[in-house]
Amino acid sequence: MDLKKYELFADVAETGSFTISGDKLGYTQSGVSHIIKSLETELGFSLFIRTRKGVSLTDNGKRIEPLIRQLLSDNSRLEQTINGINGLVTGSITIGTYSSIAISWLPKIIYEFQKDFPNIDIHMKEGGIDEIESWIENSTVDFGFCSQRDSQSFDWVSLQVDPLMAILPKDSPIPSSGAYSISAFQNQPFIISAQGIDSDIHLALTKAKVTPYIRFSSTDDYAIISMVANHLGISILPKLIIQEWSNQVTSLPLEPYSFRSLGIGIKSLKQVSPASKKFIEYSKKIISKDSNTTSVSERKVGN
Repeated sequence: MDLKKYELFADVAETGSFTISGDKLGYTQSGVSHIIKSLETELGFSLFIRTRKGVSLTDNGKRIEPLIRQLLSDNSRLEQTINGINGLVTGSITIGTYSSIAISWLPKIIYEFQKDFPNIDIHMKEGGIDEIESWIENSTVDFGFCSQRDSQSFDWVSLQVDPLMAILPKDSPIPSSGAYSISAFQNQPFIISAQGIDSDIHLALTKAKVTPYIRFSSTDDYAIISMVANHLGISILPKLIIQEWSNQVTSLPLEPYSFRSLGIGIKSLKQVSPASKKFIEYSKKIISKDSNTTSVSERKVGN
């Protein structure tokens, strides 16, 4: 079995381009085309539909993609385990993450981790909650930093509680209580995170039975902050996102208190690769050290 063919297949499925994947993995475009054609002949069916804009998976390609990604993940875990037995600390980790976590947490974690494990390569994919959950389930990433939802079926490592905050223009009056009632958002001009990016804000409004006037929707948290700063509306965002932007907007805790639970989602803690296991250990240690808001625990979602 030539796993390099499968690695190329998985990368092309992600990039949608023979050229981009070829440049990334060291093949010419004709070389990529030849390898994919060889794989299609070997399997007995087409994997990609070619168009002027690039390539996309056929229905059969979509059926085998998660199996191939799982195969590649298992092979990586096997290689890392063998290297560990032989005293070699090498490997590769692909992490799914919110942009806020990529900015606030990961630089410090990666820095500390690579001081001790310089031969472990780390790659990041930024996305919203729907994307990260899909990447975890399909083994596109080894694990993902995200918020917890009841619908998740993967294993979970809890890291920190992140309060949801009301975001107002800088010159807005501050309530005497120092908190902002979520009911006050009713019918107010509101700028909201797009569905699939951050579900926690949508859930908080739904639970409170509050319907603001949605003036704008954005996939970019920092665009939302800028819109609020320029008096285009008000919003709700997690504290982790806005902590570096406090000079541009007024942020107040919600009343009643609302939060998101941040942590690491992983397909299986029992089958975690040695490199991923080490990175998760470093993440737990560094996040718990930097915050006294919550204890760190592990559990199987649904138990």
